[in-house]
Amino acid sequence: MEITDESFQEITEGTTKLLVPKKSIIEKVPPKKPAFFNPKAKLNRDFSIIAYATFLKNFQGPKIFLEGLSGIGARGLRVANELDIENLVINDLNPTALEMAEYSANLNGLKNVEFSEKEVCRFLSNYSKKGERGSIVDIDPFGSPAAFFDCGIRATMHGGILSTAATDLQVLNGLFQDACKRKYGGVPVRAEYGNEIAIRLILGCLRIVAARLGVTVIPLFVESDMHYYRTYVRVLNRPDQEENIGYILHCKNCGDRKISSKQEKECDLCDSKFDIAGPLWIGKIFEKDFIQNMLLEIPNLQVDKVCEKTLLKCLDESEMPGTYFTLDEIASRMKSSPPKLEDAISNLQKNNFVSSSTSFSPTGFRTNANINEIIKIFQTIQ
Repeated sequence: MEITDESFQEITEGTTKLLVPKKSIIEKVPPKKPAFFNPKAKLNRDFSIIAYATFLKNFQGPKIFLEGLSGIGARGLRVANELDIENLVINDLNPTALEMAEYSANLNGLKNVEFSEKEVCRFLSNYSKKGERGSIVDIDPFGSPAAFFDCGIRATMHGGILSTAATDLQVLNGLFQDACKRKYGGVPVRAEYGNEIAIRLILGCLRIVAARLGVTVIPLFVESDMHYYRTYVRVLNRPDQEENIGYILHCKNCGDRKISSKQEKECDLCDSKFDIAGPLWIGKIFEKDFIQNMLLEIPNLQVDKVCEKTLLKCLDESEMPGTYFTLDEIASRMKSSPPKLEDAISNLQKNNFVSSSTSFSPTGFRTNANINEIIKIFQTIQ
């Protein structure tokens, strides 16, 4: 590919050189033509590099990376260049994006990269037979990933990782309830912790598709940003025996909430009617050992400093109850200014409750205390 046109630019992300459309760097909303590249998703790609490095370090099988919707191949090329991978296949329907990816591969001297121009499920179906599956399958669509769960699971080998991103945030956060039910099989509740509800809806849908195929998915790490939600799950070729699908019951009257395997009608604290989110994933969303190993990988990689701070929060909350509260939410009910987050957490712990910060919100905290107990403790903080 001759790069004589001034509409392209070479950049470096991590330690990888990439050819990108110049407009994607200078315009507020990156254009889809001639090919899509989102520079703001660098942090998201950094997390992927850490997660995939962690996985590959302890994986004994063939190290094959399949990227279903690659754009210009930024994520896949970084995997090929920065990690220990045997074979990598980049797929996209945009021939210009693939040309740019091939040019970038040559810039970095990469020899273990193949290119494919197919619809994503047709591409993944080529790798759905035993012995031909990917150890890492990555799907990063515009909008919902739900249409690709089936083919993504089928293309992931036993013990491998399937990672998908969602950008249909309005649907997942409760603006279009019917659309969410159609796509993910469950409905959200409009709440301060809506991003966690959204991720649990994605995981719940993924788990139900996996169960139909006789496969287990185990969440390792999830990430929430203003523009997307991303999940990383381990795929095991055995039926899932766990009861990990249920509901989040939210009381808009008093603000309490709980996770339950069954629907309940009335709030335990104020007898008001619950708003019900789900069916969705009610199990753990972080695997503690995996997060610890991600933190150990950071010094070996060139990633944003924010990654370590976020992962330390993930580690703290990995064993905590599902759903979180925010300081502003509690302060609003108390009609007073909120305490500092550190004070809130330490005072909850002093009163024999578990508590931690959360990666989902800078003012969020997890605890097993109910909202009345939280307010009572906050009132004692000077």
